[in-house]
Amino acid sequence: MTTDPAAPHRPRTAEPRRPGDPDKRQLLERFIRVDQAGEYGAVRIYQGQMAVLGGGRRNPRLQHMHDQEVAHRSTFDRLLVERRVRPTVLQPLWHVAGFALGAGTALLGEKAAHACTEAVEEVIDRHYAAQRDQLGEDEAELRDTIERFRQEEVEHRDLARQEGAAEAPAYPLLSGAIKRGTRLAVWLSERF
Repeated sequence: MTTDPAAPHRPRTAEPRRPGDPDKRQLLERFIRVDQAGEYGAVRIYQGQMAVLGGGRRNPRLQHMHDQEVAHRSTFDRLLVERRVRPTVLQPLWHVAGFALGAGTALLGEKAAHACTEAVEEVIDRHYAAQRDQLGEDEAELRDTIERFRQEEVEHRDLARQEGAAEAPAYPLLSGAIKRGTRLAVWLSERF
């Protein structure tokens, strides 16, 4: 547990609540469900990219990002069980859609695969930051885990930018469509 004595006092998770806001249990269920689904989808995206572009020694950066996503997913798989949270019913869809998105963008070329990574990770950066900010000291361990994963996702986004994501064919359209799809997947996985 990390605490910064200079940091302002954080309220407890899900406090204060307004009418209609989820209670702590509901909020944590949403967080864990959507994060597990997202990390599952991210693994599938990288598997699709590696099926086209290669992994391992052929593409060590892609393999590294994949391996980090596998570790993230494993953490949320464990939290699903520990906290008795049901996974999203949409997981079979994310299994197919994630792989198709990864392979499809990779088939457009390496720059398009990087544009996919950049777009997804930009949305996830904001998503994880919003979750982090809603977690109080009573959930410091989960908050720290989410922040660590957020930083790794930002690393993936920045690497994709360095590798020329913006040079992908039809970059603005591709990036915008992937961001919208990712935001929709987040919204759906939180709820279903």
